[in-house]
Amino acid sequence: MFSAAAIVAAGVGLVPGVASATGPDGAKGTGNQGVSVPDLDLTKAKAKAYGEETFSSPASKTVHPAAKGKQAAPQAEGSASVDPTVDLVAKAMSAHAVQLDLTFTKDPEAAISAVIEWGDGQTLSTPGSGVQAQNHTYAHAGTYTIKVSLFEGTTLRGTNEVVFRTPGNDFTPHAPTRLLDTREGIGAAKAKVPAFGVTRVKIAGAAQIPVGATAVALNVTVTNPTKAGHVRVYADDEDQPTTSNVNYAPGQTVPNLVIASIGDNGYVDIYNHGDGAIDLIADVTGYFTKTPASGYTPLDPSRVVDTREGLGTGKGAVPGFGSFSTQIHGRAGVPSTAKAVALNVTVTEPGAAGHLTVYPSGGQAPTSSNLNFTTGQTIANSVIVPIGPDGKISVRNGGGAGAHVVVDVVGYYSPDSQGALIRMTPRRWFDTREWNNPLDGRGYIYGRVLGGDPNVSALVLNATVTNTAGTGFLTVSPDPNSWEAYQGKWQSWPTPPNSSNLNWTPGKTVPNLVQASGGVNHIVDFWNMGYQSTDLVVDTFAFYATN
Repeated sequence: MFSAAAIVAAGVGLVPGVASATGPDGAKGTGNQGVSVPDLDLTKAKAKAYGEETFSSPASKTVHPAAKGKQAAPQAEGSASVDPTVDLVAKAMSAHAVQLDLTFTKDPEAAISAVIEWGDGQTLSTPGSGVQAQNHTYAHAGTYTIKVSLFEGTTLRGTNEVVFRTPGNDFTPHAPTRLLDTREGIGAAKAKVPAFGVTRVKIAGAAQIPVGATAVALNVTVTNPTKAGHVRVYADDEDQPTTSNVNYAPGQTVPNLVIASIGDNGYVDIYNHGDGAIDLIADVTGYFTKTPASGYTPLDPSRVVDTREGLGTGKGAVPGFGSFSTQIHGRAGVPSTAKAVALNVTVTEPGAAGHLTVYPSGGQAPTSSNLNFTTGQTIANSVIVPIGPDGKISVRNGGGAGAHVVVDVVGYYSPDSQGALIRMTPRRWFDTREWNNPLDGRGYIYGRVLGGDPNVSALVLNATVTNTAGTGFLTVSPDPNSWEAYQGKWQSWPTPPNSSNLNWTPGKTVPNLVQASGGVNHIVDFWNMGYQSTDLVVDTFAFYATN
């Protein structure tokens, strides 16, 4: 059975372990958890995520009220004035939280008080002396002006202010729109991306996406490849990562949802790591900004549509070029305030090649696509889609023959949700090929999320199976056991949900984006729900934090 050395990705704080079932039904397990390693230093991990979000205003910027007939002016650098001053340093502590470091100077005989205005209507009074650290948590992502006023009695003696941006990023859904198609010359030259070549895609400032957008949800599709390879999607001004987003083989058309940081210049790069040229398509479904919008709430995966069973719509294959709508608000834990929903959509038993398009109900199907399939193929893809005004979404079968459709809800975006996206440098969490021992059928790998940090609500991952020995599917879900149970070896055997994240057949390499919740125990399980082994590669791109 699976014996593996656990791997921790630098700066991520994820600790994998392994377990396997004793029987083909997966009902019982040996509890053999393999080898684990200590958590990463969370201070370093958070410093990596939040480290660039520090803002300051020196004491010399303190503005003092003018005497009659004179204009107010900042305190001169090196001045011997007895006017009070305050030095401000604002540090990001979490998705929405700030630590404000204040250093006061004043006449020793003066009784100075300070009032902090946080920029969201909240204030705090504090003595205006010494060195202090004051903390504040904002309700939403955004840019806030923090103002500190110095008083002697009721007389204003000076003010200083600093502009602070939360590291958290809120989501705005976007009608599915094509930003790149190298076949048609949309967003780039009308030419294939060459082997080991890069194409730049304008995001911020395109298709009504605002300048200053920080990250984007793109459905990236590779088509017309002549050789095998993979693509990597990343911010234009960042170093090229070693992770992967979409894997492809000759002649395949392969889509995958990507959540990628946007460069400061508004572009993302898509790199073709393959020996042959490829065509690339990219459709936007939403974007992230540092302005109040919608946060993310993860849910335990829940099935809302299965045309094989008549769940969520009529029983029977969706006809060629046909469509259906299904209720989302009020089902699977999605509230009526949700603006968009995160799904895993699977097509199975298609009678002809084609594609599926998922879009808000009440409108026409866009020209974009969410997943592509060949005759008889079972394939899944993650989807983020706006919810229509009637609380529904629609699915269109773009193939010429009937196909069954399965839809699982994994989370939603709403103004009431607190989960803000924290961008991270893409990095590999683990790769079972490095262990020389694949994940056995009906077994699972479990990983702790950022040391069990309760503020981390979900991870943005890309899971890829390769060297598949048979047919199967991957299920990613929260683990019901505590980390202490695993450490003490008294954990129970988890029961995976009735949902899937990606499907495979023998010998295939298949990727899919996963927005994985760690649940109340902050542990994520990766289940091989087939009966034969597979290798599993998991890359991390971001996480959602609540405060």
